[in-house]
Amino acid sequence: MAEIPRLNGVIKTLAEKKPVFLPFQPPTIEAAISIAASNYDGVVFEMEHGIYDISSLRNALQYMLNRQQLVEGGTLAPKVTPFVRIPPNGIEKNSWIAKQVLDIGIYGIIWPHCSTIEEALNAVGACRYPRREEAPLYNPPGIRGDAPGNAARYWGISNPEYYKRADVWPLAENGEVMCVIMCEELRAIKNLPKMLEEVPGIGAVLIGEGDLSQEMGIPRQYDHPALRSAMGDIIAICKAHGVTVGHPHVDGDNVERVLSEGYTWLMPAAVTTHPGLTKGRQLSGRA
Repeated sequence: MAEIPRLNGVIKTLAEKKPVFLPFQPPTIEAAISIAASNYDGVVFEMEHGIYDISSLRNALQYMLNRQQLVEGGTLAPKVTPFVRIPPNGIEKNSWIAKQVLDIGIYGIIWPHCSTIEEALNAVGACRYPRREEAPLYNPPGIRGDAPGNAARYWGISNPEYYKRADVWPLAENGEVMCVIMCEELRAIKNLPKMLEEVPGIGAVLIGEGDLSQEMGIPRQYDHPALRSAMGDIIAICKAHGVTVGHPHVDGDNVERVLSEGYTWLMPAAVTTHPGLTKGRQLSGRA
């Protein structure tokens, strides 16, 4: 049997040392159809501040699949890779939500307010199946429950092949799942070096500049020197540990600066048009 190529397009692009672009979208059929026709690398279905509805997310995932696109692309996976931001903060440890979204085929999870080693361990562990202590890549221990059928079907592979690939990248070289933690508290910045040292399997760190600015007493003053300095500290920590760092608000006015500062996970405004975007990705209404 021929080797199945990489399914997670976001991982593929990051592994090539290129930036990725993923907008937040509501988990609706209309949004899924629009984003599937775009040139973005991925999409993050927003379920932290919106309603957590697993049925809506399941429908959105199905409408990400375009038969013509799959045939012409020679791939089993949607061209735009679906992720989801789940509602629990890291401290709440509601790993059952991670289990549900992974079991319907999601390729990556964004964990809000993940600010301690313990919370990071839980986030990564919730994305992994358990294994024996003597097994390679045992840490962090997996806590995901076993029900791969629907996810394997969505990915277009067998259950045994799904088990091989349903692990976190870059800890597992062939893993197709990304565990992304959000750094959006001052204590998270303080703890981030040890989190990245002691918790392998974190695929990216996404800065939550809105919540961070709120705690700093400068809500949504995104150009405030104190906030920019704190974000610079996060970038430096991530660079030192070789971890992708993400910026949550990118548009045509700041994209060049954001790229020059070292961000490689960029989140432009939601897609509201159909069909598609121009080859040079649309950012917040600008081509």
